[in-house]
Amino acid sequence: MKIKLLALPLVAASVIATGTAGAVGWNPSEWFHDKSPISQNTAAVAPAPVSNVTAPIGPMTAPNYRAIVERYGSAVVGVNTEGIAKTGMKGAPDGAPDDPLFKFFRGLPGSNGQMPRSDVPVRGQGSGFIVGKNGLILTNAHVVQNADEVTVKLSDRREYKAKVLGSDTATDVAVLKINADNLPVVSLGNPAQLGVGDYVLAIGAPFGFEQSATAGIVSAKGRSLPGDGYVPFIQTDVAVNPGNSGGPLFDANGNVVGINSQIYSQTGGYQGVSFSIPIDVALQVKDQIVSTGKVTHARLGVTIQELNQTLAESFKLKQPDGALVSSVATGSPAAKAGIQPGDVILKYNSQPITRSGDLPTLVGMGKPGEKAKLEVWRAGKKIELAATLSEAKELVAADDSGAGTAPQGKLGLAVRPLTPKEKNEANLSSGLVVEQTAGPAARAGIEAGDVIISVNGTPVKTIEQLQGLVAKESKHLALLVQRGDAKIFVPVTLG
Repeated sequence: MKIKLLALPLVAASVIATGTAGAVGWNPSEWFHDKSPISQNTAAVAPAPVSNVTAPIGPMTAPNYRAIVERYGSAVVGVNTEGIAKTGMKGAPDGAPDDPLFKFFRGLPGSNGQMPRSDVPVRGQGSGFIVGKNGLILTNAHVVQNADEVTVKLSDRREYKAKVLGSDTATDVAVLKINADNLPVVSLGNPAQLGVGDYVLAIGAPFGFEQSATAGIVSAKGRSLPGDGYVPFIQTDVAVNPGNSGGPLFDANGNVVGINSQIYSQTGGYQGVSFSIPIDVALQVKDQIVSTGKVTHARLGVTIQELNQTLAESFKLKQPDGALVSSVATGSPAAKAGIQPGDVILKYNSQPITRSGDLPTLVGMGKPGEKAKLEVWRAGKKIELAATLSEAKELVAADDSGAGTAPQGKLGLAVRPLTPKEKNEANLSSGLVVEQTAGPAARAGIEAGDVIISVNGTPVKTIEQLQGLVAKESKHLALLVQRGDAKIFVPVTLG
């Protein structure tokens, strides 16, 4: 399956090709991969206080979707983009081997699929929504990425050239501005009030069909996707497709709670799993762009992964809550604070970390220079650490899966020490190279060529030390493994 961005690219030169923009692969079996309060504008309606009353079980009246569309549909816009793409030596835009233009050029007599590098005009299509009567519009960053010209089409068919005030690829949010006044605006809601099972409605332009409305329910909250570590996505079963990107997600009261951004798909089209950026995250980005023209995110400097029950038992945790640190960047705020690989971050500024994806969101929405208090689980004890956040230059995403391999003994690994050259190339001071795998390690997914760095948080330097650490355990081990440049803790069940 793949995570698909939902902008609809149209390739020019008399050929129109529909499809998704820049897909990002997401294979759950692959385990190595290289808040502040809501800001409301003048049109926003303040959300009602969160109720502690349990929702009654029984028949419910569905929302008045017709009324929501009639009231706020006029604030939803189409976003059309134009730009120039560089062709590769094979005669098609780079990275577009399935494009009709590529197939056409490759079929020219005597061309052998080759042609001079040139520029090809490209067009794209997405959605957006108006948040300011003076022409302020929110959409996805990937909708306007690399666009030379952006045109906004209103529901009454008026069109305006738009200026991109700024965009943030880390959260996939962009802010546009058109020269118009007294425009209809959406009402902004509070994603924190959403619950799984709540009704939601999307309006956008799937496949270019403007002002299309689809409805469903919230399937999950706080989803963390590879490459999107700053965003706790709202998952829904609302039908969204290419062209819906950047459009609003409404709650049952007609308030915008998210921006439709991605889908989880094997075909490139809707298959029942859609993801939206919470509006509070988008508004934080919008406020920074409007005030400074750019967006900054804070950085802690750790690579983390999800805990499962096996890993939790290996680290002597009662339940698999928290973010497991698999590596710490040299010189980072985390390193200066004393965070180590094998630590489990349980709380960030007193906020519990239930899943690993909670941490990047909290850190990323902070500001460089802020102080952060961390509750960390280390060697069976809770300790308190403090870090001063720095500015993020690159997004560090959370990995959330695990794996391992071997041929003899309780663990099933044949290993050897790293050579001095291998230590230098891998930037490691110690470790054991896996030569063969079988048994428990093989079932965990470890492969020949992997480097075992530590066992249950204890660094390993010799084969004898590894054997001793394995001999002490009867059920589970957590191996810190390096494959290429990536590191991750692998849970291994002994037996």
